[in-house]
Amino acid sequence: MAAVRDIIITGLLLGGIFALVSVGLSLQYGVGRVLNVAHGEFIMIGAFVTFWLFSSINLNPIVSIVITAPLIFVIGWLLHATLFRRLMHNAPNLDVFEGQSMLAAFGLLYVAQNIARIIWGSQTYQVNYMNTTVTGAQIPLNRLVALAVVIVVGVAFYLFLARTRMGKAIRSSAQDPTTAGLMGVDINSVLAICFGLGLAMAGIAGSLISFVYPIQTSMGLQYTVIAMIVVVLGGLGSITGAMIGGVILGIVSQLVTHFQPTWTMIAYYVVFVVLLLARPKGIMGK
Repeated sequence: MAAVRDIIITGLLLGGIFALVSVGLSLQYGVGRVLNVAHGEFIMIGAFVTFWLFSSINLNPIVSIVITAPLIFVIGWLLHATLFRRLMHNAPNLDVFEGQSMLAAFGLLYVAQNIARIIWGSQTYQVNYMNTTVTGAQIPLNRLVALAVVIVVGVAFYLFLARTRMGKAIRSSAQDPTTAGLMGVDINSVLAICFGLGLAMAGIAGSLISFVYPIQTSMGLQYTVIAMIVVVLGGLGSITGAMIGGVILGIVSQLVTHFQPTWTMIAYYVVFVVLLLARPKGIMGK
């Protein structure tokens, strides 16, 4: 029973982190048609900014989220307002833009990774925060805190998309950008905000990862691959599907890790392939 409890709680935490990461990528692709293969590098940046704030001024990693998320949001907004917007306006059609934006994102991947390597090197780090176990259980307190933050951020983001005027503009732009523009939605601003929000979610995930798991400057690509699997698992462009897919993959990951840790990435791809064969549109795809 203790093993089952650990698998479920840790799986939910990992799934929640996967969901945060994947929701950001789904938002970027579902609304702006940018397949951001550099997405994981901003998880890494969020993790290392949190580590730097903790090690230099002893700032609480949870509190550091109010710095990392807005900082990475601004970086994302600027990247879209300059680089991706220009690519979109110069591309003859959407297919060409998707290809060009993916190539540009590959460039961002290597730039971000190498700058981080120059600053922090290739060593492995971890923020030493709330490592004590909960009384009566063998689960580290930091994992329960991270899970609580994941739930709060996930609910807040869902309410933002469902209840606010900007959320309605984002959803309408995802469904039909041309019609949304005719109805008065500033498409350029919405796309830049979506890209920034996607990176902000990645930054939050990075802050949480920094005090739960070891971090290094080469960690980004792994999370990008996982996010892509989750996005397809949940259904391309579906925010709810990305959340569900992230939780499923997190629990599968912990279940496999409990018995054979070296098979974890294999399990991801098995789930991915089985779903493509059984339901190519994903769980919530239309």
